[in-house]
Order: sequence, then C-alpha cells, then structure tokens
Amino acid sequence: MRKDGGGERVHKVLIMGYKASELGIFSLKHKGIDIIKKAVTKQVIALIDDGLEWVIVSGQWGVELWAAEAVLELKETYGQLRLAVITPFLDQEENWSDEKKSRYQAVLKQADYVNSISKSKYDGPWQFKEKNKFLLRNSDGMILLYDEEQDGSPKYIKEQALRLSQLRSYPIVSVTAADLQSIADDEAQSDYF
Repeated sequence: MRKDGGGERVHKVLIMGYKASELGIFSLKHKGIDIIKKAVTKQVIALIDDGLEWVIVSGQWGVELWAAEAVLELKETYGQLRLAVITPFLDQEENWSDEKKSRYQAVLKQADYVNSISKSKYDGPWQFKEKNKFLLRNSDGMILLYDEEQDGSPKYIKEQALRLSQLRSYPIVSVTAADLQSIADDEAQSDYF
C-alpha cells in the first residue's frame, strides 16, 4: 500500500466501509456480499507480500464483518495473517437477527484478538468517535469501501484518516462503486463462458 510514492510498509491495516443497510443489502444471500469480499481479498493479498500482519475491523454488520469473513478465508492460505475485531462497545450485536448474530459470533471465535473500546454497552455516539480515534491510532493504513457519490457513515472516518495522513504516513486505499462493478462484470463474464 503505497500512497503518493511513499515506501512505508503497512503491518496493521484497518478495513472500514458501509453498513449493510447503507448499501441496501438486507438479505444474507445478497450477491453484493461476495463481490465486496472479493474486493477486500484482492486488496489484502496485495498487502501481504509487503509485510501485512494484522487486519483490524470493528465488526459492524456490513463491509466490516464481510471483510473479517474474507480475512478468515485468506488465513487458510496465508497462515501469518491475523484478524483483530475491536468493537466500539460491548454486545454491539444485541439487536441483530439470530442469523446475523450467528455469523458475527463465528467471526469472533476465529479472530486472533477480540476486545471493546468501551467496556459498557451502547451509551451514545461518543463511543463511535472513540472507536475511530483508537483504530486510526493503532493502524498503519486503511482499506476503505466508500464512494463519494454515495454518502454514508464511512465519510467520518475517511475525513479523520485524511487529517491523520497529513501528520504521518497513513495510506488509504479506496474501494469504490466502480471497483465493485468491475468485479461484478468480471464475474458475469466468467459465468457466461
């Protein structure tokens, strides 16, 4: 991950992105989930040869949880890869459906490190702000699934990451709607042949 020609290695990458609802994904079988996982996989593999050791997510339902699932699949091939799930508060999955909770719990069981920033249940928006600060402070770069054309929650961490990148080397790789469409097109073409 080299932004503007810098040679800094990224040992701990943060993956952030939209919540499922922001993407209009309400089914666990939605084809978009696999496309997102493929996009994440592609970016993570590109970093592994450069020394990537840890992938960090906060585990929210959407891009982050799907990214965690993709990383767990990659660990089968790249045994040195580690996954950290650092939630903003305890029991963030409390109001999720049983099926979502089950997938979340499966990720937590396989993760190499699990912790919460706040040692209490949801108490207010401040917990999300603290989560962002902590995760940015404890990572070397970010893979961000965000598109300027589609507003959403990732905009806030992107703004913070851009400010951080002015102070120190903090590369940000954006995965956009065009990137996802390209993967979808490749999939459709390979299905056709």
